[in-house]
Amino acid sequence: MDEYRGRDMRYVALAMDVLAVAVQGGRGDDWAAYIGSVPGNRHSEEWVGVLRHGEKLHQVIAEVMFPDFAQKYEYRR
Repeated sequence: MDEYRGRDMRYVALAMDVLAVAVQGGRGDDWAAYIGSVPGNRHSEEWVGVLRHGEKLHQVIAEVMFPDFAQKYEYRR
């Protein structure tokens, strides 16, 4: 989790076992969002696995789910 410390990050549970996660990029002016399945026991810990192993969301979907990120940062392709 240390590699994401200090970055703007948010997750949304789409189902008990599905998370979408938005994270500010390492450059600071970009972002990306990912989706993945999780056990559904502790979302507050499982979001890291989605960032590491999840599928990147299409920009349009990511911007609908995380409009605040879309306003602040440029989506990383």
